[in-house]
Amino acid sequence: MHSRFRSDRRLTTRMGVTLFLLGLLYVGFVAALIVLLKSWVLVVVIAVALLGAQYWFSDRIALYAMRGRVVEREEYPELHAVIDRLCALADMPKPIVAVSGMDMPNAFATGRNPDHAVVCVTTGLLRRLEPAELEGVLAHELSHVAHKDVAVITVASFLGVLAGLIVRFAFYSQLFGGGRRDQNTAAVFAAVMGVSAAVYAISFLLIRALSRYRELAADRAAAQLTGRPSALASALTKVSGDIARIPTKDLRTAQAFNAFYFTPALGREPGIARYFSTHPSLEQRLAELGRISVELGEAAPGGA
Repeated sequence: MHSRFRSDRRLTTRMGVTLFLLGLLYVGFVAALIVLLKSWVLVVVIAVALLGAQYWFSDRIALYAMRGRVVEREEYPELHAVIDRLCALADMPKPIVAVSGMDMPNAFATGRNPDHAVVCVTTGLLRRLEPAELEGVLAHELSHVAHKDVAVITVASFLGVLAGLIVRFAFYSQLFGGGRRDQNTAAVFAAVMGVSAAVYAISFLLIRALSRYRELAADRAAAQLTGRPSALASALTKVSGDIARIPTKDLRTAQAFNAFYFTPALGREPGIARYFSTHPSLEQRLAELGRISVELGEAAPGGA
């Protein structure tokens, strides 16, 4: 299915290259684990099961983690109306609509394809944004669904999750595995830890590079669909400023899902973390929206 969101060949190319490289890394990782753990059945079964769970249940996992719940039109009529209008404008299926009770202003989309997608907003976002700003944020999230980059990020992030789980498995095997094979166990433990750490680092960098570009692509697509880049820029400025005032300790749970959010939950002083962020800087996103505003001939902020 093709929506009216403007296609982005560079995004499609980057997604393809990222998945190819992560696929090679994944095959090498599994092969290394088979050699080290000497049990291909265990490694393959665990890898396939986790990948399947991540792909098929990513929407439920994300909603559960962020305390989101599906809401019907009767409960949030204005939110449904905006999504209905955008989906009609974009000629795409309407996703499931959900709301999280978190005060942190944010939104995210998840799901394996446009027919099985969820768009979730927080009550903090609904309370802070004007209608035109909310429309821009929702158009941004819907573009992720239309471009299918939500599914790509979900699958891509699986490798890092698996590497982390393998490290934990190796740690507890070492801790409770007994002492008769201490030298062999220690050697296997060190090798698994080393391979997993390397895989995590490489997948981390690949995912961050793709994630930053896909956010710019979603900003462009949303601005072009709605014709109001200034409204999206206003939402970005407002949401980023409000998140920066939230204590970092209150954002720690949310930070695990930064790759899916409209804007990252970085807290007050992101420092060096900004260089490894899942999103481009606020300044870069606003500059891009400013260029689109000029191209579209938008007369004034908030104008049609």
